[in-house]
Amino acid sequence: MNDYYADLGVARDASPEDIKRAYRKAARRLHPDVNPGAEAEEQFKKVSQAYDVLSDAEKRRAYDTGADPYAGAAAGFGQGFSFSDIMDAFFGGQGGPGGPGPRSRQTRGQDALVRLDIDLADAVFGAEKQLTIDTAVACGTCHGEGMQPGTSTRTCDVCEGRGEIRQVQRSFLGNVMTSRPCMTCQGFGQVITDPCYECSGDGRVRTRRTLTLKVPAGVDTGTRIQLAGEGEVGQGAGPAGDLYVEVAVRKHGTFQRRGDDLHATIEVPMTAAALGASLAMETLDGSRDLDIVRGTQSGDTITLRGLGVTHLRGGGRGDVIVHTMVQTPTRVDAEQEELLRRLAALRGEERPEGRVANPGDGSLFGKLRDAFKAR
Repeated sequence: MNDYYADLGVARDASPEDIKRAYRKAARRLHPDVNPGAEAEEQFKKVSQAYDVLSDAEKRRAYDTGADPYAGAAAGFGQGFSFSDIMDAFFGGQGGPGGPGPRSRQTRGQDALVRLDIDLADAVFGAEKQLTIDTAVACGTCHGEGMQPGTSTRTCDVCEGRGEIRQVQRSFLGNVMTSRPCMTCQGFGQVITDPCYECSGDGRVRTRRTLTLKVPAGVDTGTRIQLAGEGEVGQGAGPAGDLYVEVAVRKHGTFQRRGDDLHATIEVPMTAAALGASLAMETLDGSRDLDIVRGTQSGDTITLRGLGVTHLRGGGRGDVIVHTMVQTPTRVDAEQEELLRRLAALRGEERPEGRVANPGDGSLFGKLRDAFKAR
């Protein structure tokens, strides 16, 4: 790459006036009319090129980033430059991330996303599930080559194997060379003359396959499980993408999940709430006894420690939290109504005509309980 600052004898931060002054001085000294000779003429061309670049703000900015308008132009002026020179400056001579020339037929496959519905118990304890997916796999006939077995490719006649078509256009920077992928060979540089009958030259086919997925304990709706390399195989049997499994937990008939806790609501008979009782409840870990204390009210909670959802990250489990809802009878017979009135009188909530029996008679609670049990 030419060093135009050195050719003019100025610093890289020289002002436009300094550049103009240096050029005039060198031009008077090297001009062919003043200093004839091949060496002086060559030096004059170099100085003129340097001034042409550094005196133009756009050209100078491009040159400072590594693009040389006169790169490879050893003779005369008006020579163009390719945008690949600029790309070389940014990508270390590769002409861009993919580099110049034909591209590979192998590409990485796409990632895939599938949904998996599981029960709440699977989310609590973890499970193994069989997944059946439709995906792209390497063609078994051509093994990803895309051509019939025993055949080969030929060099593209249009791009001559380069994989790109180059064009020269004029711009304010001079002649600019641009390139685009060859439409005949799709940028591969080679043309498949006999495509594989099975995959039509793509190197892969679609099929259905089954794989085993380990669902970790603690997952919830929306959790995504990544299976590296289990996605679609790329074109030309390229590397496979990843498979993402999005979990959806089905609704449970008893429990609602809140974080890692499980919430449930049970109905408690009025007599059990008043007198206390022990009720059996089915959890995901089996049957457990619930102690209903005397005087239980609707909305009170009972906690069963460590019977909730397993923590996804870390050990331990959440809790089961049971919400009580006291049942109030909607229909009562005459005997039940009489017992309720007597209970209300004992509690001072009602004053029926006449006096009631001994207020301390505890058998009334038993009679009330038995009366409602008999319904």
